[in-house]
Amino acid sequence: MKFAIISKGDATSDKIKRQITHYLTEFDLVYDEKKPDIVISIGGDGTLLYAFHQYVDRLAETAFVGVHTGHLGFYADWTPDEVEKLVIHLAKTPFQVVQYPVLEVIVRFNDGGREKRYLALNECTIKATEGSLVVDVFIKGDKFETFRGDGLCISTPTGSTAYNKALNGAILHPSLSAIQIAEMASINNRVFRTIGSPLVLPEHHTCVIKPVNDVDYNITIDHLFLVHKDVKSIQYRVAEERVRFARLRPFPFWVRVRQSFIGD
Repeated sequence: MKFAIISKGDATSDKIKRQITHYLTEFDLVYDEKKPDIVISIGGDGTLLYAFHQYVDRLAETAFVGVHTGHLGFYADWTPDEVEKLVIHLAKTPFQVVQYPVLEVIVRFNDGGREKRYLALNECTIKATEGSLVVDVFIKGDKFETFRGDGLCISTPTGSTAYNKALNGAILHPSLSAIQIAEMASINNRVFRTIGSPLVLPEHHTCVIKPVNDVDYNITIDHLFLVHKDVKSIQYRVAEERVRFARLRPFPFWVRVRQSFIGD
């Protein structure tokens, strides 16, 4: 089996990277940054998001596992004092692969049908570079509303505990193949009206937003920050690809939620 390791870059994470690399190569596993079967992320959830985008073109071949060197995360669930257990599991035990949905984002431009496609593990957000965001929202080809406000956040089930939760979105179990749309400070009065609640769309539903006015947009894809001009539309749906995680022991999702937000 081939493996790669991505470290947060601090002293603790780099030390653990060296330890795991040494142990796994002694078990005759091969370090291969280009075509790994498994990627070990050492840091926090942000580090695993970075790892996801580094290997976004290998989602069908590469599985991820995280070691957290800070606070407990939803993606990084092994601790530094469990490094030897993790190594033995990887080297000696066939691991289970669980697959979770990711978000497909297609930005289409007015100039000759040009488009850009992105995948997000957590979420995509959109805001106008100046003033309020004003867009028409279409679901399954039908106009649903005209949104006016600070912005929109479209998240995956695994990303529902991140920015989406801060926007009072629902927490979705990652086994659900769906996306969620949450509003950021929508404008609601006698003239303007939005649904005002998060929307959960199943995988066979597509959401398209179309600009009402000619402005530039700040778009985030997880931790990536982009500015797009001359946008014709942005399409969101559950991607055909899935992210694959190596499950080496039980760690129920709702236990993670409780430990992260409520405590023991």
